[in-house]
Amino acid sequence: MQNQTAQAHHITDIIKVMNGGIEFYQEAKTKLDDSTYNAFFNRMIGAKAEAVAELQPFAVDQQGEVETDTNNLVKARQTYTKLMSKISSESTAFTYIDQLEEVEDKVLEELDLALERKQTQDCEITLRRVKVRMKECHDEMKALQVAAQH
Repeated sequence: MQNQTAQAHHITDIIKVMNGGIEFYQEAKTKLDDSTYNAFFNRMIGAKAEAVAELQPFAVDQQGEVETDTNNLVKARQTYTKLMSKISSESTAFTYIDQLEEVEDKVLEELDLALERKQTQDCEITLRRVKVRMKECHDEMKALQVAAQH
C-alpha cells in the first residue's frame, strides 16, 4: 500500500508544477502583451494542459480525486517575476522568459523523479510520452531565452 502512496505523491507533484506553469504562462501573456510571445506561450500552455489531462487519471487512481493545486515553487517564481518587472520594465520580457525556462527545468526534474520510481506500465508509458513533449517545450524555451539575451 505504501508504494501506491509514493506513486500518487509524485504524479500529483508533476501536475501541480504543470498547473503552476500554465498559470505563469497565462500571466506572462497578459503582462507582455506581445504577439511574438503569445503564440509561443499558447503552445506551452496547450502542451501542459494536454499533459495534465493525460496524467490526471493516474492521480485519481492513486489519490481518489483530480489534482487541481499548483506548486509553491512556481508560485514563488511568479511573485519574484512580478516584483522584478515592477523594478525594471525594459527587462520584463527577459525576466519572464528566464523564470519560465526555470519552470521548464522543474517540470523535467519532476518527470525524472517519477520515472525513477516503480510505476504501473501504463503510467510509465504516459510519463515517458509526456517527458518527450516537455523536453521539446524546454528546448524551445531555452532557445527563446538565449535569443532574448542578445
